[in-house]
Amino acid sequence: MKISVGLYGNQAHQIALALIQGFNKHYSLFRETGKEAKMRFENADWLGVHKAVKERIRFYDDRVDECVERLNSQFDAGNIDQTTWQQIKLLYIGLLLNHKQPELAETFFNSVTTKILHRDYFRNDFIFVRPTVSTENIEPDTTPTYRSYYAQEDGIRRVIRSIVDDFAWERPFADLERDIDDVFQGILRHIRELPHREVNFQIQVLGSPFYRNKAAYIIGKAINGATEYPFTVPVLHDASGRLYLDTILLDAWRIGLLFSLSRAYFMVDMEVPSGYVQFLRSILPNKPRSELYVMLGLGKQGKTMFFRDFIYHLHHSADKFIMAPGIRGLVMLVFTLPSYPYVFKIIKDVFGTSKNMDRATVKKKFMIVKQVDRVGRMADTLEFSNAAFPLHRFDDEVMEELRTLAPNCFEIRGDTLIVKHIYIERRMEPLNMHLERMERSNNLAGLEQAIVEYGSAIREMAQANIFPGDMLWKNFGVTRYGRVVFYDYDEIEYMTDCNFRKIPPAPDFETEMSGEVWYAVARNDVFPEEFSTFLLASPVLRKIFRKHHADLLSPKFWQAAQEKIRAGHVEDFFPYPQEIRFSQMRKNDS
Repeated sequence: MKISVGLYGNQAHQIALALIQGFNKHYSLFRETGKEAKMRFENADWLGVHKAVKERIRFYDDRVDECVERLNSQFDAGNIDQTTWQQIKLLYIGLLLNHKQPELAETFFNSVTTKILHRDYFRNDFIFVRPTVSTENIEPDTTPTYRSYYAQEDGIRRVIRSIVDDFAWERPFADLERDIDDVFQGILRHIRELPHREVNFQIQVLGSPFYRNKAAYIIGKAINGATEYPFTVPVLHDASGRLYLDTILLDAWRIGLLFSLSRAYFMVDMEVPSGYVQFLRSILPNKPRSELYVMLGLGKQGKTMFFRDFIYHLHHSADKFIMAPGIRGLVMLVFTLPSYPYVFKIIKDVFGTSKNMDRATVKKKFMIVKQVDRVGRMADTLEFSNAAFPLHRFDDEVMEELRTLAPNCFEIRGDTLIVKHIYIERRMEPLNMHLERMERSNNLAGLEQAIVEYGSAIREMAQANIFPGDMLWKNFGVTRYGRVVFYDYDEIEYMTDCNFRKIPPAPDFETEMSGEVWYAVARNDVFPEEFSTFLLASPVLRKIFRKHHADLLSPKFWQAAQEKIRAGHVEDFFPYPQEIRFSQMRKNDS
């Protein structure tokens, strides 16, 4: 679109161009990382996968800072008047009319300008409080968002082969015909009768695989009239480096678990990200768009959409923020809104006496969790600065806690409470409360399931190079699917930074019975034998834990996990049950 410089002024035009150039550079680098994911998958470069995920997280902030520096140095942006800023936004909108990522570019504009402008400018006249450019039906110029196949023309098996062939992986398959038959039989088991005669039986598959950890996921849906069947097929490497189709997921809820925020973000090559989100929403209607953007690696867009949805919810609700249920933490002040399924976490100004750390250390720990493969066992968080809340929605207890424990973390301007730094994450039932509920109802099966999940969470985090540090029940939550997830990060460490030791024998009986420590303990020393004393006071819980996870109480497990990590081994983590894997099903059949 040609813009009249004379109408708006050359400076406003140049600033608008600088802003869109800054965004285009960011998204070009972002896409390049998505394209390289195919090569890393083909080369089985699993350490490179983790390195790329970690590095990509910095891309956005680096480009924003770069653009802010350019606007300040070239245009003295901090001293531009209001009228010119309004002109800049209008010109910028003009540059987005034929853009392939307009929603992301609007968010980039906000990220840059809010670092330059005073808070008085944070309204729709100057920034994108509401989206302006529609993302509906944007057509890509190169690779289509999804490809369509017709089963009645080629038959289901031939269509499955065509889908796989179209991704053009350069590694050979171990036995693609066997895998195709497994997929076909899986479909038959699920829908029982294939619609051979319907002329509109169409299969749509997203154009780029979704790469994460050691897997590539084919994501699509079959459409037969008014009925849609979502599906996902994970592609893995076998021991010899050849590819195979591991299973087919045909339940929307199970596919939704792939997009849980307790897992690492996907690498996907998307020319039109809104098209991918729209497709995913068609098969996962209960998954918020904000979470889908986050899982596609577009965290800032996810945060933007989350907060827009949250403000809308506040306008249509009346309940107050209250302190979150559970045992109060020593580092984080946690409150929640009963009508909204999230908790809000603020780093206190005053820590508990047993906590020897500072605010910067806590923030560093939260960043570590963003950068590692969370393997479905660590809750992700949305991090915000200067988040505005309506003051009248806070109950007296929350306000008292804020004034007492976090007075430097917020300020009040008129009828608005502004939190300077906050983390927001999905609300879960604290594990300690869940166990108490199971015990009260004498639900031994539920109790055992929770303890098994708790030990599995610790085990899988260790294999992903994370030692949780504080393993008390209260620091874990139970999801609606019964999965136990860790969510308190102020004491986490990399496994490779810990020293797992066996408690040395006491020099004599009196010393052993004194209750005093008779051996030297360095900062990162960990004694797994002590876990039973501190965590498993209940005889019932101790018995269950020892039945399923006794090895976690010995240094051997931890030391062996460290050796694997240091040797470059990357563990397999499956976001679906072992029993639905084709290899397991073939074993059972035989």
